[in-house]
This record gives sequence, C-alpha cells and structure tokens, in this order.
Amino acid sequence: MRPSSLHAPWARAAVAGAAAAGLVAAGLAGVAHAADDQASLPVTITGPDKVDLALDGAEGEPGQPQIELGLTGPGEYDPDSDTDPQPIPNSGYRVTIDATALKGFAKVGLPESCDVDGLVAVCEESSLYPGDIYNPSWDVRLDLLDTAEAGDHGKVKVTGEGEGLEFNEHTVDVLVGGPELLKRKLPAEPEGFRPGDTYDAPLGFRNVGSMPAQGVVLRFVGTRGLSFPESYDNCSYAEENKDNLIRYRQVALCTFEGEFLHGMAYELSEPVEVKTADFALGDIFTYGFEAAGVETADALRAGAGHRRGTGRTLTLEPVESGHVGDYSKYAEIDLPTQNTYDLDLTGARVAGEQGETVTVDVRMSNHGPAWIGSLRAGGEPLDFTVQIPEGATVVESPCEPLDDQNPAVYRCSADTPFLEDDERSFPFKLRIDKVVAGAKGKIALPDYDNPWEGDPSNDTGWIVLNGTGDEETPGDTGGSTGGPDSTGGTDTTGGSQSTGGTGTAGGSDTAGGTTGGTTTAGTGTTGSSGGTTGGQSPQGGEDGLLASTGSTALLASAGAALALAAGGALIVVSRRRRAGGTA
Repeated sequence: MRPSSLHAPWARAAVAGAAAAGLVAAGLAGVAHAADDQASLPVTITGPDKVDLALDGAEGEPGQPQIELGLTGPGEYDPDSDTDPQPIPNSGYRVTIDATALKGFAKVGLPESCDVDGLVAVCEESSLYPGDIYNPSWDVRLDLLDTAEAGDHGKVKVTGEGEGLEFNEHTVDVLVGGPELLKRKLPAEPEGFRPGDTYDAPLGFRNVGSMPAQGVVLRFVGTRGLSFPESYDNCSYAEENKDNLIRYRQVALCTFEGEFLHGMAYELSEPVEVKTADFALGDIFTYGFEAAGVETADALRAGAGHRRGTGRTLTLEPVESGHVGDYSKYAEIDLPTQNTYDLDLTGARVAGEQGETVTVDVRMSNHGPAWIGSLRAGGEPLDFTVQIPEGATVVESPCEPLDDQNPAVYRCSADTPFLEDDERSFPFKLRIDKVVAGAKGKIALPDYDNPWEGDPSNDTGWIVLNGTGDEETPGDTGGSTGGPDSTGGTDTTGGSQSTGGTGTAGGSDTAGGTTGGTTTAGTGTTGSSGGTTGGQSPQGGEDGLLASTGSTALLASAGAALALAAGGALIVVSRRRRAGGTA
C-alpha cells in the first residue's frame, strides 16, 4: 500500500530540496555515483503484461481497475526499515498512457489525476523514491463497448521521460473474449488431518472464455510449513522471498502444451501432494492456471532460481465440467488447522536497596510444537502486559506504557512469525524508590479462549522485588520463584527455553518444493523472529492487547490469494487485489 501522504504537494516540494546525502542514507551510493557521471538514472514502469476481457463483462469487480501501473525508482529501500526513504532529486518527469489502440472495442477510464485527452493521459510528477513502495501509481479501468467481439485486441503503451532519467516502455496486451481459466475449488481439510499428514490437492480448471488456450501454465505455492514431495519433469521449482518469513514461498511452475477448448474442464492426472511439517499451523497452499505457451513459461523461469524437476510427467486430462459453482477465480486452503503452540511468560526475582536500579529480564518463549506464522494477518505482533511492582519506577524498557492513566502497566510486543523454538527477552531497568517486601507485578497474555494455546497454565509470569520466598506466583515457570531473591543485576532464572517439538524447518526438499526446510528460517536468523523486541507495533499492529491476534485473526481466510502469488505472478494480474499483508 502506498501512503497517500507522499502524493501531497508538500511531499513533492520536498523532492526538489533533497540533499545528495539522502541518497547515501537510502543505500543509493551507486545511484549518486551515476549522477556524478551525468548518467541517466533507470526508472522502471511496472504493471501487468496482459489483460483478458470477458465478453460477458465478468472480468473483474464493477468499477475496479484491471490495470495498475507503478514505478520502481533506482536503488533499493527496505520496507522493514525504521526510517523513511529519501526522495531522489529530479527536475520533474511525465508518464504517458496511450490507449488509442483500444478504440472501437473498449471504453477506457484513465487516471483523473492526469491530463486526459481522448484515450491518452499525460501524468506530470516529481515524486520519485528508491524501490516501488512510495512512488506514484495510476489505475486504468476497461469496459467493453457494444461493438466488441471475441478476438479484438490492442496494446496500452506506457512511456516516461524526464531530465536525467531513463524509462523503459511498458505495454499491456488487451484481448477480448480470450481464454479464461477458473480454478477448481480445493476440498476441505480431511477429518482428523494433523501436522505431518499429506494433503492430496486435486488441481484443475474450466475454460469459461470465448477462445481456446494454446498451452497453459500451472503455478502452485506453499508457505514455510508446507512442502511438495513429488518432482515432475515438466515442472520447475524455486524459493521466493527467502529473507522474509511472511512472504516466503516455495513455488512450482508447470507447463502443459496443447489446445484447451473453451467450455471444457481439465484436471491433473494425479493430485499434487502437499506435505505438512510438524510445526505447521495455518500455512497456506494456493494455485492457479493461466493461458500461456512454453516460451512464456520459460521466460518466467529465467533468472528466478528455478530448477527443473526430475520425476515423471504431470499431465492434464479432460473431465466432465461439473457445476459452475465448483470453480472460482482463486483457490487456496489453510493447512493444518489442528496444531498447538505453547507460549510461556516468565519473570524474575530480584532484590535491592532504596535508590538502587536493578534489571529484570522478562521473557516470552514458544515451546511449540507449532510456529505462529500470523500469515493471514500479515505479521501482527503478539502483545502482553507487564505490571510494575509497588515501590519501583521504570528507568528503561523495551516496551511502552499501556496508557497515561496507568503508568504502572506496560504493553510489550513480540513480532511474528514466532518460531516453534523461539525465545524473546524484554529487559526492564527498575529503580527501587521504596523497599516493599514481597512486591509483585504480573506478566500476562490477554485472557481469551485460544484454541491453539497448548498449555495456558504458563501464560502468566511474575516480577518479585525483595521477596521473602513465600509469594505465590502461579503460572510462572521461571525457576526460582519460590526461593529468596537474587541481589542486583539480571535474574538468570528468567525463563527456561525448550526446543518445543521437532524444530525442523519444513521437511525434505526432494522436489524443490519444501517451504522453508532448507532455508535459515528455522534458525531464527531471518525475518523478525530474533532478538529483543521494542514497544512499537510493526506490520500495522493496532492498540489493544494482542493486537487482534486471537483465534479469528491468526487463521482468518479473508481473500489473500493474489497476495500469496506476489513476487511471482504468472503472466497477468487483471486487477489489483487490495488485500492486507501477504505478498
């Protein structure tokens, strides 16, 4: 999502005054060097390569654009960075969208923010940032005229120009009444399905378009806890977004030659096996077919790290078309839905004199066996509260006060994904203003019915200052909660760490299809699964305990099919799916 504030006049005005030092701050040293040499900076126009318009007008939601155009500026920007990117100095540029080739069969809705003359729009801009997140974008809506016929086609040409900038030319092929492949819906998870089981996915499509497809490409995708044991020689396999567990995908791309007639349905010669790992919970499998020939599929594989399968050939066979309700534009399933994790909160016992500052190490652990992917929520944090014991004041904390009216309670946030053998530390520095014997502060997860919490008994921890050893600390597994306090510093008994289940990272990779098994995902060195977490709520977390990470949020299945295919869309995304999180 591109923040709208960056399109405001003040943001554009800031571009002109940006200093060259901003380039270095954004990791654009190479770009700055190119500018010194008077070389043009490359700017990439992005968008779909192809749009098929159905004769019945059912190519998309009413009024929604089928084409979203964007820009990728020179250099890179890390979306997980804590700092905003610096604009790239420029003297302004224009992007021209020319849809005159569609005259006679399509009504074109060009961007209102641009200067529109007939079927041509000229968009004047000055805002330019590294990467693609903060740059301008333009939507184009296509509707068929009454004169349109199957086979009508044309191109939308998009060009750009600006001093010191070099734009590519992007074209969008538009075809009327072409092949339109609806996906067979996936059956529900079998009764009794458990982590480690294999789901047999019967994949197929129905061509509801007005023309046959000359070859098709199948793409199926799994997240970290899923793998594809079988290897097919007409498929290739790759990993995407290895450094981000939310967006990490194992992808298979399979090609099928031949003519696939309109009005006909086809299915694979055998189901695709989807193996679930012992730690899997709410992992997502999705697939799609697109009309494309072998040459197009080979182009998709090029440079994407794909490796060819070595097993038997997967084929498509015609079947009875069945009921139209058996097919849809998107097909996906969460696997498995039955697993548990064990979140464990631990505190510490410390002692000190009046005026002394002591360190208390609060810990949150996951003993597994399941990971907490929070894939549907896009990585919402897990929140818990820490009550400060009587007589103490917080000097330093990785967390934030719950509210101004209650400064003695802090809210801490643990980023997700939270792996199946992970532990996070939240050190509090407390000044003892008054010695209160046996002062206690409770550490707690929100009180709600969580069907995936395997052991609610340890969801509570305690901070004890100057205790006598007789204090009751139910739920705390910190170890020394029954004995005398340690004096000063950090209590080393703050939290026992269990490996929590198998701790494996996705199973074997025999087909290049394991979703996380051979990456560093399982080590806690990637994504946001390591180290001490701060008080901010990343990934759009909202105020309130647990930030909506209850039972409905962690495995909610609000339409995210296209987000799963982000970074490897087959050939065309006919319209933008405005879904949160996944990509």
